[in-house]
Amino acid sequence: MKKLTVITVTYNAEKTLEGTLKSVREQTYPAIEQVVVDGRSSDGTVSLIKAYADEKTKWVSEADKGLYDAMNKAISMASGDYLCFLNAGDTFFSLDTVEKMMRSFDGERPPDILYGETAIVDDEGFFLHMRRLKAPDRLTWKSFKQGMVVCHQAFIVKRELAEPYNLSYRFSSDFDWCIRMMKKAASIHNTHLILVNYLNEGMTTTNRKVSLKERYRIMAKYYGHISTFLHHIWFVIRAVLEGKKLYTVEEAFDGLRKKEKQHCSKK
Repeated sequence: MKKLTVITVTYNAEKTLEGTLKSVREQTYPAIEQVVVDGRSSDGTVSLIKAYADEKTKWVSEADKGLYDAMNKAISMASGDYLCFLNAGDTFFSLDTVEKMMRSFDGERPPDILYGETAIVDDEGFFLHMRRLKAPDRLTWKSFKQGMVVCHQAFIVKRELAEPYNLSYRFSSDFDWCIRMMKKAASIHNTHLILVNYLNEGMTTTNRKVSLKERYRIMAKYYGHISTFLHHIWFVIRAVLEGKKLYTVEEAFDGLRKKEKQHCSKK
């Protein structure tokens, strides 16, 4: 039986963490390890971790260099065959999700990566809608040309395949990490399951803009500047069609023009 390590990184997450810890504990699949890395919270987070900790739990509370540094610590602490990252507030879709996921593939030839769908929920855990970007039937490292088509929480990686997150990216290192893992993977398995409930909180506008700029850099690194520029034109059109603009159309195209001018000036 393959073991799953569920990693949760926290900082002052007292209001949202309990649901995540409870979701992991209540899974019907027995071979689950919980790793919690806390950034020395000043609220009741550590008390919650202690209350839910058992023989399957590893945790630490100490200062770190940010989200992805904490994730790297967690990877080094993990002992499971597979790694799953759940943020505080995120939960598994149902009580038997992990069992279904771990039994969805041939145990004799376990894949390097498992993935599935994501449901968006409110802070009470009530379903709002499915994630806007649907997971493709067949996932490859080139799939992320279309954006992060699989949520990080629904992207399960073999521990022996895992590498550290790149700390030069403050908000989008998970995007870079997923691409790197897919490039290394010999096999990627679609579970055809809804795996997680993702808490609909979102980043501040400032962080959102920085994150998008980082993603652009990451995409240009892997897919080339021209391809990335053209795909971002499509992203703007898609956002307008869906009525989910992050900026005005003029602002979005202005940002793309600046990116292309910067690229051309370097030639």
